[in-house]
Amino acid sequence: MKKYDYLIVGSGLFGAVFAHKAKLAGKSCLIIDKRNHKGGNIYCENVEGINVHKYGAHIFHTNDKFIWDFVNSFVEFNRYTNSPVANYNGEIYNLPFNMNTFNKLWGVITPKEAQEHIKNQIKELNIYNPSNLEEQALSLVGTDIFNKLIKEYTEKQWGRECKDLPAFIIKRLPVRFTYDNNYFNDKYQGIPIGGYNKLIDGLLEGIEIQLDTDYFSNREYFDSLAENTVFTGKIDEYYDFQYGKLSYRSLRFETEVLDNENYQGNAVVNYTSKNEPYTRIIEHKHFEFGTQSKTVVTKEYSLEASSNSEPYYPINDDENNELYRKYKKLADEEKNVIFGGRLAEYKYYDMHQVIGSALKKSRDIFGL
Repeated sequence: MKKYDYLIVGSGLFGAVFAHKAKLAGKSCLIIDKRNHKGGNIYCENVEGINVHKYGAHIFHTNDKFIWDFVNSFVEFNRYTNSPVANYNGEIYNLPFNMNTFNKLWGVITPKEAQEHIKNQIKELNIYNPSNLEEQALSLVGTDIFNKLIKEYTEKQWGRECKDLPAFIIKRLPVRFTYDNNYFNDKYQGIPIGGYNKLIDGLLEGIEIQLDTDYFSNREYFDSLAENTVFTGKIDEYYDFQYGKLSYRSLRFETEVLDNENYQGNAVVNYTSKNEPYTRIIEHKHFEFGTQSKTVVTKEYSLEASSNSEPYYPINDDENNELYRKYKKLADEEKNVIFGGRLAEYKYYDMHQVIGSALKKSRDIFGL
């Protein structure tokens, strides 16, 4: 008899939700995580009384009432609405692209005027079959929006010129002909009051967890502990990179405490010019409407993932998708291993999608 029913590798959202449901089903679980804290990328660090999103801004949003009620059963969410702004060489624009943006760009007031402006710019370009991201974006929003708010920002994000990126990356761009700065269309949106750690603590209550523990440092031993494994790490690493390594973009963060009550007046400011090397600045206190005398800001830099950096965003181009399919075929043949989450499924997931995936998997197994 093995000691546990489930070994769960990773304490992020997928692992935590699955463990919670497994416990409700009467199953014994051991979670291991190579980091020195639980919660994966949604972990918050308390600095000067401010919940700092250690691995970048995480704003919860969903249209699924069941998922919204599920997370609110562990922690109450506030009414935070994501309304980022873009800074292009000192010019401030509202995001997503809406009537406030168009008024600042062209002085237009009515939706009809804005539509005509964009339509005329697109018409002059004569792009009918976009062959790359640059042509795709231009054919959707025209030159002004592309040059100030998309081109240089995207090139910083991907580390490649827009004309060298595939068109499918930008299938559509959110363009609203209303004066609405709410970035998401989802019905439910907010930030946990007191930070995301409260959500993770609620999910993992009563579940055994070992931190600073790397699965790959003693894989044979950890596999011997449980009947089943839930793996939320990199799927290519699980299979010893036998077909090659999947590509990711990574992030680097520079966080500092400022003796300033309010640094930028907004939680998220995107820097869309190449004159700044960072992609955005996060001012964490605004996620929870903080009134502290100091503030904490984080500059976010995009970079190519390496063996020394955390993988954040899968690069779902044709080459990587084909490579993933090879690993997925191996995963599908496993009898007692479940792969879940952004890294194990090589898929860009929002938080509600990770939770939905874990809930579906646990429902299929436990009927809960």
